Amino acid sequence: MITSEKKAQSIKIGQIHKKDTGSSSAQVAILTERIKELTEHLKLNKHDYMARRGLLQMVGRRRRLLRYIANKDSNLYLETIKKLGIRR
Repeated sequence: MITSEKKAQSIKIGQIHKKDTGSSSAQVAILTERIKELTEHLKLNKHDYMARRGLLQMVGRRRRLLRYIANKDSNLYLETIKKLGIRR
């Protein structure tokens, strides 16, 4: 579970404008932070299969959001993956 400070920081990275909190790029930034934390959890707890399932669901949701961004605005897609350090 990410803290509210980390979530706010992630939203700042993904914002399109100052008051943006729910755009696709902001959602991708939040999901990326959650994925990083869950990955660290799974490194310590290899047999936590429910957490692994949740991780795969989050990765799929992020992939669908990124596909939506890429179809809508390719420049925003490239900018988003560059900011977050995500592979294509």
